[in-house]
Amino acid sequence: MRLSSPILSILINILLGASWAFALLGAFTLFFLFIHVGFFYSFVGSFLGAMPGLFMVLLIEYFLMREEKLNELKKQTQLLEELVAKA
Repeated sequence: MRLSSPILSILINILLGASWAFALLGAFTLFFLFIHVGFFYSFVGSFLGAMPGLFMVLLIEYFLMREEKLNELKKQTQLLEELVAKA
């Protein structure tokens, strides 16, 4: 992934890694917290524990997708302006 500034790229990668870690930590914590209640409840708990981290991952990936789309639209606009100027 190539963003406009290297500082933004580093920040996004750190936040993405922290979100994945938060999702895994939540899943493992609630899985082992509910394992004594039952296997089904531990799976449901691990799913619910992973949801906030996975939501953050989706949010960051959406931001990256919109950033890439904006960069592509800027390139296309520049090319179209060059074509119109030649005509």
